[in-house]
Amino acid sequence: MASKSSARLAALTVAAVCSAASTIVLTSPAHADSVRVHDIQGSTRLSPYAGEQVTDVAGIVTGVRGYGSSRGFWIQDPRPDADPATSEGVFVFTGSTPKGVAVGDAVTVSGTVSEYVPGGTSSGNQSLTEITRPVFTVVSSGNAVPAATTVSARTVPRAYAPEGDEAANGSVNGLPLRPAEYALDHYESLEGMNVRVADARVVGASDPYTELWVTVKPWENTNRRGGTVYGSYDSQNTGRLQIQSLGKPADFPDANVGDTLAGTTAGPLDYNQYGGYTLVASEIGALESGGLERESTRRQSSRELAVATYNVENLDPSDETFAAHADAIVHNLASPDIVSLEEIQDNNGATNDGTVAADATVGKLIDAIVAAGGPRYDWRGIDPVDGEDGGQPGGNIRQAFLFNPERVSFTDRGSGDAVTATGVTKVRGKAALTHSPGRVDPANPAWEDSRKPLAGEFVFRGRTVLVIANHFNSKGGDQSLSAQYQPPSRGSQTQRHLQAQAVNTFVKAVLSTQKNADVIALGDINDFEFSRTTRILEDDGALWSAVKSLPRSERYSYVYQGNSQVLDQILVSPSIRWGGRLSYDSVHVNAEFHDQISDHDPQVLRFRP
Repeated sequence: MASKSSARLAALTVAAVCSAASTIVLTSPAHADSVRVHDIQGSTRLSPYAGEQVTDVAGIVTGVRGYGSSRGFWIQDPRPDADPATSEGVFVFTGSTPKGVAVGDAVTVSGTVSEYVPGGTSSGNQSLTEITRPVFTVVSSGNAVPAATTVSARTVPRAYAPEGDEAANGSVNGLPLRPAEYALDHYESLEGMNVRVADARVVGASDPYTELWVTVKPWENTNRRGGTVYGSYDSQNTGRLQIQSLGKPADFPDANVGDTLAGTTAGPLDYNQYGGYTLVASEIGALESGGLERESTRRQSSRELAVATYNVENLDPSDETFAAHADAIVHNLASPDIVSLEEIQDNNGATNDGTVAADATVGKLIDAIVAAGGPRYDWRGIDPVDGEDGGQPGGNIRQAFLFNPERVSFTDRGSGDAVTATGVTKVRGKAALTHSPGRVDPANPAWEDSRKPLAGEFVFRGRTVLVIANHFNSKGGDQSLSAQYQPPSRGSQTQRHLQAQAVNTFVKAVLSTQKNADVIALGDINDFEFSRTTRILEDDGALWSAVKSLPRSERYSYVYQGNSQVLDQILVSPSIRWGGRLSYDSVHVNAEFHDQISDHDPQVLRFRP
């Protein structure tokens, strides 16, 4: 009986004879002991051949990527082994646009096996097994591409990832793959192979980089708008899969959450820095609209105070989104009485010349609101110290208050500045701020290279409401859900915990002065309603996150990697929470749409003080 390697050589020889018109003759025969693709991939995440030379690895080309920083082609062995843990595909990294190779070519590849970590080892990402510095020979052309393996609700396990190995600092790299038990193991067992999804619902809108997210589990934590809700650290939503385009960007669909890629979407399964396992599609299903429309909240009654938070994503006077933001505030948010704006940049945006004032930025937005039919808002804010509040270099982002002077008044008190802390005092038996507007504990190390909270004192129908606008530090630097370390490290939350403690301490000072004070802490908290950050803000009942008044399926303001999740929150003191007549709305106008003007959805709270 012929050996497997001899049979492989015979098969390639036959293929060469049958397609002689398009065949490049082999300069040397394949070695009988050549390594197969599944040998290279092995049954763990790391190749047993990593760092070694391999010779005449045979496969059919399933995709060619001639753009970006990771150029090369995928090959797949058309004769798989019987082990479901070993992938039959691998990426061949050429570094430049591959020449002389096309989909359907039977090739042999020699080179060095490498484990490439997208984003670098400090990212904590898993590695991608590649053949680097390749020398390849086309044996024949026009061959059938190995049939795509279907990724579906039936094949993807319910559990997300195994617990990492304690002896390896929590890494899963050395663990044997169990593709029938864990979703990440299942995807890893298909790394580099031709895969397909069918009739997949979009759960993360298209972005400018020709990426979107679908789910192969349409029932998994779904919401009424077609998204997939991220409701706990133990519910990562295993059906999510990123889709990228292997073709022209112009051919990539402009998809919103709730749309469907009808029919087949197929291509090699890759792993990248920004999405983990990614289907790089050479075939994309037809886009079917889910009919998603932007929401509008109801207008507040004459007796209700409406307070909103809205992250306007690095807004500066050079942007072309002012009219769209104004339209959203006037028509979708129904002109709230108070609006906390996050990511207001200085008057020349990212130009790094020492400018810190933002009057031109805010003034342009106010004028746009009037042009859209809204009220002429007044505003308050405090300019930061140049370069001290993080965000885009030179942009000097900060929070600012808009308020409708026909409905509320602002109590100006003291001369608050970037480095002076506002305190709590008692005026006529009621809690008041020593500086309004003022900053909360700006010298606290918790706010290093981050936005300091802005506090203001408002009066509505004779009652004082203290509002604290926040923008906590981002999740930048956290390990991804698909990291090699399981559970992944979320190092950024350490600073948010300190920030939450500072705000909670300040609110407690207010409530110790006036037990029934109306206090609102709101903004881009950059953390979930179930997170420890939120629990610290809520400590001892000082505050309560009002997004939790919504059904779980409605709790989201942001969509990241196909997970609809909470980042923006409005937290209220006990007098507001228990006073009744509280109404909360997460107004979905941005996060689910490919043509978003911000990556955050605004939030609106209505109540009767």
